[in-house]
Amino acid sequence: MAFFLFEICVILIFLPPKQPNDLDMPKIASKAHSMPASPIRKLVPYAEQAKKDGKKVHHLNIGQPDIETPQVVLDKMKNLDLKVVEYSHSAGFQSYREGLSDYYINFGINLNPNNEIMITTGGSEALIFAFQTCLEPGDELIVPEPFYANYNGFGVTAGVNVVPVTAKIEDGFALPPISEFEKLITPKTKGILICNPGNPTGYLYSKEELETLRDIVKKYDLFLFADEVYREFCYDGAEHYSCLQLQGIENNVVLVDSVSKRYSMCGARVGALISKNAELMAMALKFGQARLSPPTFGQIAGEAALATPQSYFRRCY
Repeated sequence: MAFFLFEICVILIFLPPKQPNDLDMPKIASKAHSMPASPIRKLVPYAEQAKKDGKKVHHLNIGQPDIETPQVVLDKMKNLDLKVVEYSHSAGFQSYREGLSDYYINFGINLNPNNEIMITTGGSEALIFAFQTCLEPGDELIVPEPFYANYNGFGVTAGVNVVPVTAKIEDGFALPPISEFEKLITPKTKGILICNPGNPTGYLYSKEELETLRDIVKKYDLFLFADEVYREFCYDGAEHYSCLQLQGIENNVVLVDSVSKRYSMCGARVGALISKNAELMAMALKFGQARLSPPTFGQIAGEAALATPQSYFRRCY
């Protein structure tokens, strides 16, 4: 027995000390593990390698328009005469917000640039701010699928559970019946998110379809998040009807917009969060203040884009 104990002691004494890289690491947050990697951007390394190998790559994996940015924007950026690249107001440049207000008048939508429009770092930040402002961790958000893959990531960022309702290909990806939405509503359901026209389906919701959504939003007192970044992508005489035009749910509607696709300016990273709900916008601005301001150069480009002639849209779209 004595020999056995001595042998154990010797083993303990001569164990090598732990190396720094053997030490336990702090645990990464569960939210980070839950965050889905972009299924679209997973394809990028393969495309890059194919190009290096001299192969022709047709990009169907990421939403970069194959049209040129308006010349009025490129001219503005080339001729900038700035001495300081300064912060803007956390809600964005006043002149840009006023310009966007004028833009929306073209669609019969009147917005106060002082408290109903907030410039964001792309439409992505607008959605994240909207979720963080309106929804509690654990709340549920119903989204017609197929939908933009990053909605899942935005939901994880805000701690929100995305609940899909299937739009069927045999129906042309039209809005699923309201009865299908109601089957999914629980006490945790706090909102519905739509993309109109839809990404990736291209389906344009009619005024009548949106009015059925309005009724369920009123019935269950939900938020209606409307991603309308593809507003100009309507064809064969079809016209876009905005959720901001729905009567009776002005305080429920949260609109997301962006310059990325409309003007082929994805890299500008400028979008907007818009709502008639004064309390919502005041609370969202606090998230904007925490990130200080949206990008200066992007806002300059976005404001310049408002002067894009209609001939650009007729030619490119």
